Amino acid sequence: METLLILLAIILFVAAIGVFIMAVRRSREPKQPAARQDPLKFGTMPTFGPRQLGPGAIVSYGGVDYVVRGSVTLREGPFVWWEHLLEGGTEPTWFSVEEDEGRLELAMWVRRKDLALQPGGEHVVDGTTFHETEHGRASYTTEGTTGLPAGGDMDYVDYADTGETAFLGFERWAPDMPWEVSFGKSVSPGELTVYPAPPATA
Repeated sequence: METLLILLAIILFVAAIGVFIMAVRRSREPKQPAARQDPLKFGTMPTFGPRQLGPGAIVSYGGVDYVVRGSVTLREGPFVWWEHLLEGGTEPTWFSVEEDEGRLELAMWVRRKDLALQPGGEHVVDGTTFHETEHGRASYTTEGTTGLPAGGDMDYVDYADTGETAFLGFERWAPDMPWEVSFGKSVSPGELTVYPAPPATA
């Protein structure tokens, strides 16, 4: 019995020495650095689409990085389009996104409080003549900060110049409210860099 105990003690002693030697060798081996991840990788870039935008997204345009403060989703029958409130420039800017026959129509808008205009007929603004292209009534919902209610109905009348690169927009967010007039400029997807918003949390 004593011989068995001595033999077991020797085996345990040898095993302990082996574990110690392996631990020392591993500590001397150079550690592999952890792989670094792209902190801006939210998905496949640079794919651009309207659903990438929302509060918290970054839109880089014309050397300015804008933050999306809030978004408005508008619906009229089967048609859906979006307006995003951007902050980062000298004045609040709205960025509109619309899909028309599979093609994105993008525009940057600024309010023109200096224009006392009403929809109807042609308008000449800053030397450019605008003609009506579309009008209607749409329902809307909002998220983030927009200055608008959570939802409701609105009226709109859209104008464009001859080349449809400059726009004049009239929007009324309630029947008893005055028309808001905005000036818009067409933008191509290649002029933008978009860092999508983080996914919404419950």
